[in-house]
Amino acid sequence: MVKEKVKLPFTTIFLRMRPVFRWLFRHRESSHAIAGGFSLGLFIAFTPTIGLQVILAFFIATALNLNRSAAIIAVWITNPVSIPAIFSLNYWLGSFILEGPSVILVSQRLFELTSQLTTLDLWAITDQLSAVMELGMDIIVPLILGSIIAGTISAALSYIIMLRLLTFLFARWARRKKIKYARIKK
Repeated sequence: MVKEKVKLPFTTIFLRMRPVFRWLFRHRESSHAIAGGFSLGLFIAFTPTIGLQVILAFFIATALNLNRSAAIIAVWITNPVSIPAIFSLNYWLGSFILEGPSVILVSQRLFELTSQLTTLDLWAITDQLSAVMELGMDIIVPLILGSIIAGTISAALSYIIMLRLLTFLFARWARRKKIKYARIKK
């Protein structure tokens, strides 16, 4: 009597979802995908979506078929050390369009926010978002507006610079590879 292998439902589901997992975890390696991923991450880094930035970068880069690693690396530009400076700049830009408290007061509030965020758990996303929301709408609205302006400008500039740099590097690597194989064939 031959024992039949029993397939678990999870195994069957996993095997059927394997093409989806391959697509999800495949790296997009073209220069456009890498530059686009980095630019997307930089745009998200300038937004006050603390706690959600990495998740947003991953899923938006996946949806837009961009390089997720480049997007996630660029998101980490905003960290507890740089948040007050970046968000103060964003608020300053937004306050040109919408009035709010003085930039000095907002900078002090952002330093307090940063010290509060460093005490929170990295995965306590709701606590991080509620800490940002405690800034108040008179600060958040100009901050978001300035974040969109600064994020758009930095994303556009970084895309152009990264695309040119990557195109140059990929061409250089291709030339070196061609020369190396030519030497091997001789």
